[in-house]
Amino acid sequence: MNQDMIVILDLGSHNNTVIARAIRDLGVYSEIKAHDITVDELKALPNVKGIVISGGENNIIDGKEIDVYPEIYDAGYPVIAFDHALAKVENKKYPACENCLKEELKKFVFDTCKAEANWNMKNFVADQVEIVRKQVGDKKVLLALSGGVDSSVVSALLIKAIGNQLTCVHVNHGLMRKGESEQVVEVFQNQLHANLVYVDASERFLGKLENVDDPEKKRKIIGAEFIRVFEEEARKLDGIEFLAQGTIYPDIIESGTKTAKMVKSHHNVGGLPEDMQFSLVEPLYQLFKDEVRACGVELGLPYNMVYRQPFPGPGLGVRCLGAITKDRLEAVRESDAILREEFANAGLDKKVWQYFTVVPDFKSVGVKNNARSYDYPVIIRAVNTIDAMTASIEELEWPILKKITNRILAEVPNVNRVCYDLSPKPCATIEWE
Repeated sequence: MNQDMIVILDLGSHNNTVIARAIRDLGVYSEIKAHDITVDELKALPNVKGIVISGGENNIIDGKEIDVYPEIYDAGYPVIAFDHALAKVENKKYPACENCLKEELKKFVFDTCKAEANWNMKNFVADQVEIVRKQVGDKKVLLALSGGVDSSVVSALLIKAIGNQLTCVHVNHGLMRKGESEQVVEVFQNQLHANLVYVDASERFLGKLENVDDPEKKRKIIGAEFIRVFEEEARKLDGIEFLAQGTIYPDIIESGTKTAKMVKSHHNVGGLPEDMQFSLVEPLYQLFKDEVRACGVELGLPYNMVYRQPFPGPGLGVRCLGAITKDRLEAVRESDAILREEFANAGLDKKVWQYFTVVPDFKSVGVKNNARSYDYPVIIRAVNTIDAMTASIEELEWPILKKITNRILAEVPNVNRVCYDLSPKPCATIEWE
């Protein structure tokens, strides 16, 4: 990596990502590392210009207060600390306001560390191409291509780095949105001429998920089964030693760190089986969502592909709440298609970051066709965010909500209510499971 770097050492702060984003917004690369990094490990990182020690209320592990190794302070790097628990370093507590934090970081990064503002997507792509080529050599890579933003950007980056050494595999796990797999095949195989293998494993996945209602178990089953399918496809090919994934930084954060509890396991992080036969290639793992999109633009991907709304790896499996049934899965798929169509008609698809429907595993009494019904509710969720770490609710106009509601009630079987989720992140997460 040719860019200058500021390293953030995590001592249990909730502000690690805020600090990382603030430094990157200054045009300087930043990475968050565990508090117990050694001096040798630190010096092995390229172009480190300074260290931010970020402490907070999660600085107790197994009943003991954690700290960085004392040698870190004498390693020759400028050091700044945030949080009252670390006042011994700077002998003052910085104000909590975000603007004050940014000003302090700006002075530290440029005046104290003398870092150069050379963090941009052109440099990032060049670095990752070099890193991937060095990692992969002359071997071949299998890419899990969902067709979403993250995996699409990874595919473009890997094509640039290793060309025909890449084989893309799209697995239809039966949990895709309406028409999704057909669109993936059309775009990547017929338009972009990628080396694409299509696998219909719908019945296989749904069989494994039968009667499983715990969200974590569902995610782990989906993650493990993905790997099994990829291993089977790899055995049909020669020289496949690597698995590429569209893992991004929020996936890693939410799957848990040494000082932060798990929010939920992402299928590509906490859901990977221990006996996996591949080495991983994850060139986007340090990027936030908006940076992934910027990377896609730099790589020349079409606008509508780069700025499409995110879709989770477990797909509709985490939107058909509880144990998945075919009637509720179909209700999620059809209601989601209506929502997406009406958002596009209203121009909201260009305004709202993510929008989808959820069908829970309980019913309510209603009236349909002049008779008593006992059917499922559909819950609409529409949120805006920059980096997926926090999210606000889109305030939809009543005529749009009424139109969507009327269509769902009229066109989707086994549904008699439509609700709108007003919960921001936090306390809620973006997905329901």
